[in-house]
Amino acid sequence: MKKLERTLTLPGAIAVSIGGMLSGIFVLPGLAVGITGSSVWLAFLVAALCILPAVLSKSELGTAMPKSGGTYVYIERAFGPLFGTIAGIGLWLSLLLKSAFSLVGLSFYLYVVVNIDESYTRAIALLALLLIVLLNIFGLKKVEKTQLFIVSISIISLIVIVALGFSSFDTKLTEPVFIDGGDGFIAGVAFLYISYAGVTKIAAIAGEIKNPAKNLPLTMTISLFLITTIYCLVALVLVGNVEASILATDIKPIHTLFQTIGGDTFGLIAGVVGVLTLLSMVNSGVLASSRFPFAMSKDGLLPGYLAKVNSKFMTPVSAILTTSTLIALAIIFLDVVKIAKLASAFKVLMFIFNELTVIVLRETNAQWYKPTFKSPLYPWVQIFGIGSGIVLLAYLGIMPVVSVLGVVVLGFLIFLAYGRKSDRSGIASSYGIFSSFFKGASKIREYSDESEDAEGVIATEAEVVVPLLGEETSPEMLVEMAAAIKSTNMVQAFDVTEVPNQTDASVFMQDSPESTSLKRRIKRLSESKKLSVGFDAVVTYELSQTINRLSSQESCKWLVMGWAARPNSGIFISNPIGWLLANINSNLALYKDNGVRYIGKVVLALRPGRKDKNFIGIANNVCKHFGATLTLLHVVPEQNKTASTIKTRSEKKLKEAKVKANISVVKSDSPVETIADISASYDLLILGTPEKNNWIKVLFGGGKDKFTERAACSVLRLTLKD
Repeated sequence: MKKLERTLTLPGAIAVSIGGMLSGIFVLPGLAVGITGSSVWLAFLVAALCILPAVLSKSELGTAMPKSGGTYVYIERAFGPLFGTIAGIGLWLSLLLKSAFSLVGLSFYLYVVVNIDESYTRAIALLALLLIVLLNIFGLKKVEKTQLFIVSISIISLIVIVALGFSSFDTKLTEPVFIDGGDGFIAGVAFLYISYAGVTKIAAIAGEIKNPAKNLPLTMTISLFLITTIYCLVALVLVGNVEASILATDIKPIHTLFQTIGGDTFGLIAGVVGVLTLLSMVNSGVLASSRFPFAMSKDGLLPGYLAKVNSKFMTPVSAILTTSTLIALAIIFLDVVKIAKLASAFKVLMFIFNELTVIVLRETNAQWYKPTFKSPLYPWVQIFGIGSGIVLLAYLGIMPVVSVLGVVVLGFLIFLAYGRKSDRSGIASSYGIFSSFFKGASKIREYSDESEDAEGVIATEAEVVVPLLGEETSPEMLVEMAAAIKSTNMVQAFDVTEVPNQTDASVFMQDSPESTSLKRRIKRLSESKKLSVGFDAVVTYELSQTINRLSSQESCKWLVMGWAARPNSGIFISNPIGWLLANINSNLALYKDNGVRYIGKVVLALRPGRKDKNFIGIANNVCKHFGATLTLLHVVPEQNKTASTIKTRSEKKLKEAKVKANISVVKSDSPVETIADISASYDLLILGTPEKNNWIKVLFGGGKDKFTERAACSVLRLTLKD
């Protein structure tokens, strides 16, 4: 089975978590003022306290089940496919509705930037949605990488405006503190609840977090503390600088605050930051929400077409299109207040389920349930979370409550249509008179963590590592060349598959026919050549970092990769050669396979001034492995008068060679053409790294290795670590 590499560090996980919440402050606080008054900052604080039980519960569940999937997985393991279906639909709707109100907010901020008529807000929101859908379908990972930068700019902007806002704070503007007493305040808390939805989103990608037992609880608690602080301070500054009557209907409150404090220039800055932030949030929301129907379809709880992955883009196109269609319908038929209330209602329901799940798994003493982090004050924290959730649901109004009940009914009907065929059962299936509701069609399936090791890090003791990216002319030849370079029989090959963030990596966790075939061929090579070659398959969201980590292991002396003669494939191409050249932590060998299968003659082209001895030693290993002869080639300028000296020096270095070797010194002012002509007489050309490779070429692929490109034989290009 393929392995999913854990790549997400604690700072990265915190950034993802905070990034999933920022949209709330850009859209909701003004509308919340119309519900509760200037106490909106306190409403944010109380909402955070109501969220805390869910954070502690999901932290516990995430450390017991550090798999991608989050709440859907936890609830299904505890209660079975029926409640898993209800949870999946509720989560799906909550996330897509949050994306919907973010899109509406985006259109209002865009109006500030380009002065578009406000009557076109829905049309603008739909156009933005179309753009994001296309980005997700095409699986453009590099767009996703900009989110951290945008989140950083947003937070810095909010910190600056808070600092400026307190200097102009007017206490007279904070009246009334409570518009409708306690009822209005609780309604405001319920309305703002969705602002914190992203704090637990990180659990959905727990399978990608390094050391989840430690980092998952830390991520959620730190993120909750930081975002609560930002929310409360911004809300307090907002009500102290802008009249409540203006805020009550304002969907772009951050722009209003910036403009009030700093004039039109600040207002324009807020508009740009708002557009970028909300666009990034919607992209993340579509990415996350589309995973739920995809995962449920894989589990047989929704129609099978939703689990299909496009063969070209490797993204769940049907799931993305279905999700985006529902977002579009919400934008067309619902106003932003209704959208926010519905999103909050569904999120409250899911968090209640989370807290119930912890109670069920604790009380039933499931054998496999061994969380490394346990929620403090159990079960009182969970009881508080359930109770506060029920109260908040009641204060959201009739429509959200009816919608929640509708989701329960819809989930039940979908379960009857699809889920009853499932062979999974929740742990609760063995308890109580309602046990039949928790059962699937047949046997109970216990949960097990199938991670490759405790940290989820790909590890090997081999000195030579060969990442196979699926574009090699002959993987077997590449692996054999790797064994020859180090003159060792300890080689580890990794079949590395990079998948877009839009796709749940679990769909690729089972070995494909191609991977199975590759494993068989590598095994045959190992047996026939008497080599010890390990083979493993890896799924990753970040190819360059995964390969770099392989090279960083203490045992790894060589990283050997197939190559198409581009010294710098760049950040926009999946083959990460350029990035590796700048970041490599081991010796790097790039092998351009020109179809030569029998290595009988090897030529080593040496450049004056290079540490020849190291290259000669490697070339000697290669020749010894293949039983080949070795030629040392020096190409010097026509006017060079040291040819004889160079030849004499090389003869001394060849004395330790254990293969048949000779020296060739050629005078030429056109070394590329000369080496190309000479390579026709050989099976393998060995070269060093080009003398110059500026950062522009390394990052963006501005040049090619002309020696390698023009060679008539296969080429091995070596980069030796200092």
